[in-house]
Amino acid sequence: MIDYANIQSTSAEPEASSMIQTFRAIGYSIETAIADIIDNSVAAKSKNIWIDYDWSGSNTTLSILDDGIGMSNDELIQAMRPGSKNPLDERASDDLGRFGLGLKTASFSQSKKFTVVSKASDCKPAFWTWDLDYVTKEKAWKLVRFIPNEDHWIKKVESLKTGTCIIWWDLDRLTRGTSEDNQEAKSKFLGVMDSLKSHLSMVFHKYIDDGLKIYFRDRLIKSWDPFMIGMDGLQTKPEMRLEGDSIRIKGFVLPHRSKLSAEQYNYGKGPKDNWTAHQGFYVYRNRRLLVAGDWLGLFKREPHYDLCRIKIDLPNHFDSEWQIDIKKSFARPPSIYREQILALAKDVRNQAVEVYRHKGKVLKRKLASDEYFPFWEERARHGKRFYKINRNHPLVYELLSKSGDLKKELEKVIQFIEETIPVPLITLQENENEKPHGQPFEGVDNNAIQEAMQKLFDGFVSSGLSVEKAKAKILNTEPFNFYPQYINFLANE
Repeated sequence: MIDYANIQSTSAEPEASSMIQTFRAIGYSIETAIADIIDNSVAAKSKNIWIDYDWSGSNTTLSILDDGIGMSNDELIQAMRPGSKNPLDERASDDLGRFGLGLKTASFSQSKKFTVVSKASDCKPAFWTWDLDYVTKEKAWKLVRFIPNEDHWIKKVESLKTGTCIIWWDLDRLTRGTSEDNQEAKSKFLGVMDSLKSHLSMVFHKYIDDGLKIYFRDRLIKSWDPFMIGMDGLQTKPEMRLEGDSIRIKGFVLPHRSKLSAEQYNYGKGPKDNWTAHQGFYVYRNRRLLVAGDWLGLFKREPHYDLCRIKIDLPNHFDSEWQIDIKKSFARPPSIYREQILALAKDVRNQAVEVYRHKGKVLKRKLASDEYFPFWEERARHGKRFYKINRNHPLVYELLSKSGDLKKELEKVIQFIEETIPVPLITLQENENEKPHGQPFEGVDNNAIQEAMQKLFDGFVSSGLSVEKAKAKILNTEPFNFYPQYINFLANE
């Protein structure tokens, strides 16, 4: 290290209010913020965690109470200090933290004022508050010993042998400008709370299964297992181990939807209520889920891989190599593992595609038909690509053949649809991969698909096709090829 003993130096301490505003802009959602708070509860050996709120418009409070080991007054002040731990320090193997910022940045991201009340063994409850308005006024890193309704919060902690309660009481990011009787604002808030419960059921599912109890308004949160362990039809791949067995990677191919009940299928949609959004890697650090349903920059989402989910278990000393961020919601594999992970993922993805398409393949082999009817066809015009609706598609052909005098008008409308397809926007969205592309009729009432299949089937049979040939033709017609599970329900009326 260079010796600066005889070289001039000066202080350059960060300006308090500016630095806190920087912390606020890190990008937490309320789900990731609460999860970060719960990490501290887990690290404090909590067996029970209670999340609660009191809706009062802009005066709404949200609290997280645990029965962990708690903190003395001095320990609490240190915990409230930004950067209370060096991320380079060696951590206990079960430590879920890293930067010493989680409590502060998570709370700052959602509230301008938050208080921590804590009680360690043989200590009285201690509490301190960060008030960002006060920090801005004083231009100093100063805590205050104040909270509205102090007795209420002290009694909550005193009811436990040891424990800690975090109270957010100026939720400006979520409730600013709202009133208690604003039903629209309350409905939006309750929707966020529902999303929060689902997120926690996923992030801490391993801990919940091991006995941790997380209550939301006194109702126990049940775990959500992304790999649907124990369900019939689940296929698992051999586990890959790296770095002397410390990194473990395992692939899962979920059951085909034809093997799932409606309840099981909806369970598989997970907190994001979408199978496609949940495909990909699940990165765990000390059993805590960091990244859920993400291809880590290696692949794009496509509906054909909906059944593919891959688990990666990491110890906490690989944070830097895997680029774990402050929010604990981002990870990227190091280049030295990239090819191995890529090879494993391709293998699991290939098997997932086979299962995804298997039902249709078996039926198609049994009902053998060669002709395929796509809904859209690619065409070239003046050296450029265009897309046309296939006039030979059974649904389109039937519509046009029965349209009579309206046929010309229908053709005009179809032409306008063809000429105005937002291809540039679709291409942009695919490249940026901001939202997964769903398969036809995903997430909507599938009765429309079943009714159309039945009507088409009846028409084919009436025209002289055998039942098997009619079913085969439907299986080769887009978008019915995505729903082979309904083919066996077709009946000749």
